[in-house]
Amino acid sequence: MHDVMSAADAVLRKSRESQETQERFFSEHASRIADCARAMAGAFGRGARLFVMGNGGSSCDAQHATVEFMHPVVAKRPPLPAVTLAVEPALLSAVANDEDFSLAFGRQLRMLGRRGDIALALSTSGKSPGVTRALQAAREMGLMTVGLSGRDGGTMSAFCDHLFIVPSFSIHRIQEAHGTLLHILWDLVHLSRGEEDVL
Repeated sequence: MHDVMSAADAVLRKSRESQETQERFFSEHASRIADCARAMAGAFGRGARLFVMGNGGSSCDAQHATVEFMHPVVAKRPPLPAVTLAVEPALLSAVANDEDFSLAFGRQLRMLGRRGDIALALSTSGKSPGVTRALQAAREMGLMTVGLSGRDGGTMSAFCDHLFIVPSFSIHRIQEAHGTLLHILWDLVHLSRGEEDVL
């Protein structure tokens, strides 16, 4: 019985931590998130495409974001062009084997991206060399750069037009906030384009 109660207490504690982390984060960044969504909406209106990237769990979040934009769950929302970088195992392993894994995102972005597109990068530490290199390439190419990070923001801050740092050192709490932020950005981009608020 004691073990069951301890586990239940852990569930409540961790869920509170997640809620408190997100409350702090969104309270601090709400207006900046709205500004970012408006900027992204404007870019989409000018023909931009969204390129999303991340490693590990952040790669899964990147793919999730791509699906949201390309295949909206709300019927009244039109799709918007989005691509997840470096999801092809053959390409990823080829770059890693022949040159350097940290080149994978940037190499794809330099081939596919064009001025005015959007690069959205996720890194819980903000220190991923591959993410940083890709953001640097995006900046050099004239893309809008959006970063989602945690901890102190790491090295991403030098290359992001819009950087959102989740105030936590817990990877889980950071990823949970990133997931919520991606949903909110997707929603606000559509609202900024004049679409109905159906959610």
